[in-house]
Amino acid sequence: MAVNKSDNRTVIALDAMGGDDGAVMTIAGAALAHERYPKISFIICGDESVIGAELKRYPSLTAVSEVRHTPEWISPDQKPSKALRRGRKSSMRYAIDAVAKGEAVSVVSAGNTGALMAMAKFVLKTMLGIDRPAIATVFPTQVGESVVLDLGANLECDAENLIQFSLMGAIFCNAVLGITEPSIGLLNIGTEEMKGHDEVRMAASILRDRPLPGKFHGFIEGNDIMLGTVDVVVTDGFSGNIALKTAEGAVNLMAYFLRQSFKSSLFAKIGYFFARGALRKMKLRADPRRYNGAMFLGLQGVCVKSHGGTDPEGFANAIGVAFDLVDRRFNERIGEELAVHYGQMEDLESKRVKSLSAKAGKE
Repeated sequence: MAVNKSDNRTVIALDAMGGDDGAVMTIAGAALAHERYPKISFIICGDESVIGAELKRYPSLTAVSEVRHTPEWISPDQKPSKALRRGRKSSMRYAIDAVAKGEAVSVVSAGNTGALMAMAKFVLKTMLGIDRPAIATVFPTQVGESVVLDLGANLECDAENLIQFSLMGAIFCNAVLGITEPSIGLLNIGTEEMKGHDEVRMAASILRDRPLPGKFHGFIEGNDIMLGTVDVVVTDGFSGNIALKTAEGAVNLMAYFLRQSFKSSLFAKIGYFFARGALRKMKLRADPRRYNGAMFLGLQGVCVKSHGGTDPEGFANAIGVAFDLVDRRFNERIGEELAVHYGQMEDLESKRVKSLSAKAGKE
């Protein structure tokens, strides 16, 4: 199946075998996504017998889907290097290949994150002007939502990597959250200029002077993420992944404390009866399924990673992220913004060189 221009359909390739529950979850999620986005069609990659059995439950999804059979899949604990060498016939690779061949406009997988990044980077390649892809997602905050990147693709980053993440994060924020001029902050151990590693301080000094698709706020600390101090939080993958897992743990801890508190006495149980509505709203606001779908920024193709332990609702949201990114021309806009950005930087550098030459001539 190729992208059908005549009926303006959006074709998304799915790794049906990824995630804790495999095809049972991914097919149910795809069916739910198709209800929300009727113009989506799917290339579903994986074991045809398993996928076919699940598709029988969703006739409308079957009508807009093509199954590409392969019995091979990438296990959650498989090393990225091994997956790249031996996973050429896996469901994950088939889905990525569909994007590379132009048959689909995006790929969504709930499989092994490291393997997905390695394969996507190898097959789709990075965009011109981007050294390393970054994983970005949306966090809930006290004032709305923020974009956070990198969440684990790059454990160590230099200043230029952080600058590129800032550019891509700002465009991602605009495309997904609709914020026209997002504020950008570098995650650090303090807000003072002398704090942090050399790479972070250097990136900040450059970002203060560079033209950006947003406004540079400066340094932020860990508590600023949930406060919503900035729209885009930029950091290396090591710190970003720790921040993500800490946030998930904190949400689970608060939920546990609430359950224990409401079970502690008869009056607490009565209080729960009156507080049920407010608690449901809080649960909905903090529901991780709402924010499922992390984008691999900087690739020549849209690649979205779903949480492996999600359910159909969460996987449908990840498909929704992929659809929105394609619909809003996210990758094209990154390319356009990078061309403008580096063109401006070349102009600034040229002016700087001319100014220094003129000054030297006068002396």
